[in-house]
Amino acid sequence: MRYSTYKRISYYSFVLPAFLIFIGVIIFPLLFSFVLGFVSWKGYGEMQFVGLDNYIRIFSDPVFHIGLRNNIAIVFVSVFGQIPLGLLLAYMLYRKMVIRADLFEALIFLPITISSVIVAQLWNRIFSPVGIFTTFMKAVTGNHEYIMTIVENKTFAIVPIMFVLLWQHTSLYMVIFLANLQRIPSSIIEAAQIEGAGEGTIFIKLIAPMMGYVIFINSILAISGSFKSFDLIYSMTGGGPAHYTEVIAVYMYNTTFVHQNYGYGSALSIVIILFIILSIGLTRLASRALKVE
Repeated sequence: MRYSTYKRISYYSFVLPAFLIFIGVIIFPLLFSFVLGFVSWKGYGEMQFVGLDNYIRIFSDPVFHIGLRNNIAIVFVSVFGQIPLGLLLAYMLYRKMVIRADLFEALIFLPITISSVIVAQLWNRIFSPVGIFTTFMKAVTGNHEYIMTIVENKTFAIVPIMFVLLWQHTSLYMVIFLANLQRIPSSIIEAAQIEGAGEGTIFIKLIAPMMGYVIFINSILAISGSFKSFDLIYSMTGGGPAHYTEVIAVYMYNTTFVHQNYGYGSALSIVIILFIILSIGLTRLASRALKVE
């Protein structure tokens, strides 16, 4: 047996286990969900073919509309909140603008290391009638009967969750930006300073454009993560009250595993995938138009 044959066999022996796991964990569930999207099934008994009824129902479902609106709001705060704030914090660390930078970085990075379930319980306590936030608002407003009513508002109930997501996930993008900022030669910034550029000008006109491709990658991570948002929201509100904080992933879970409507839940999962692909495609088009990639 020739050396090239041994090399090919060794290559396939290393790749095959990972490929089989990928097929079993990703491809098969995806194809199975696609098939289930065309049937009505409770997880047992006979499947009933319903064609496109599940998908038609989705776009006339008011709960789905709430979930889509909330997902878009989360995408917005992720792309235009977490990423710019992460870049700003990374720049502050890179330029040594803060005292005890190591402690500052650790404190900023801490939220992403904590389980989302624990984070949800923590912020539920903060926002509770006896929590820190409520106590602070009572002191500021002078209203000793103050309670947080924003969660009862259909439009703004998602805002506290968006704030928590901003607090928890900004650090991830900060670390990614910081790693790439450290690759920039200090001579470039020194040259800009010699020309009289201030920190604001350096950040906006020099650093931000140089981080264009990293911003694009982080945008993809933010968009895909936003449409997959589940653990924090499910642990914090469960989608309530009255579906006001529902996102598509939580609605899909409740539909599939709580109400045992596997056909409709599978159709929702396929819609989530399509929205992620569409959003990433639009991001790529925007980056090419701006010549970021």
